[in-house]
Amino acid sequence: MGGVYRRAPMPAVTALADAWPLFGLRLRSEHLVLRLPTDDEILELIDLAKAGIHPPDEMPFGVAWSTIPSPAFERQFLQHHWSIRGAWSPEHWVLNLMTELDGVPIGSQSVRGTEFAIHRTVDTGSWLGRAYQGRGLGKEMRAAVLGFAFDGLGARAAETSAFLDNAGSNGVSRSLGYVENGIGSLAPEGVARPTQKFRMTVEGWRARPRPALTVEGLDACLELFGAAG
Repeated sequence: MGGVYRRAPMPAVTALADAWPLFGLRLRSEHLVLRLPTDDEILELIDLAKAGIHPPDEMPFGVAWSTIPSPAFERQFLQHHWSIRGAWSPEHWVLNLMTELDGVPIGSQSVRGTEFAIHRTVDTGSWLGRAYQGRGLGKEMRAAVLGFAFDGLGARAAETSAFLDNAGSNGVSRSLGYVENGIGSLAPEGVARPTQKFRMTVEGWRARPRPALTVEGLDACLELFGAAG
């Protein structure tokens, strides 16, 4: 028999940000946008990292992930992002944001909380493609997640650390108003190296003018951070 087959209407497709609200979160600073990357955008971050983050004779990270040879580098990079998503809970979370400049990925900025509802403390980490270093962008993206943590989530303190010889990271911390908080030690390549620890309180954050920051999509995410109410 002839005629036109009419297919039943398909149910509405659930938007990614509806299923996982963190994909709708945006931090907008003067020049940058920080947001959770999709799988395709993680591949762009892989290419950026492979193009270079630091000189080959230096290791600024507590884990020597940036020098892992291919193809293990690409696989472990993806696994790192996937495992953070899969292990997320309000009791232990890591928000690993892609940083964009004019729509182009330039690096990654993370902020982490453990039992945040109790301790109200975060720590941060980041990396920036070498082509974008030395332009104040590392400071701007750190300030963005600090503003998000203190003014958006209600954090009481933020901590970070860097090797003593990492002048760039330590300079960013001091310029933002962190105070020194002891000496630590990490061994990314099997040899212990001293780190400078830093801490900032919410009072320290609010003691000076801070750059404007717009946070989009926060209300839908507060429960995921253990920050609801």
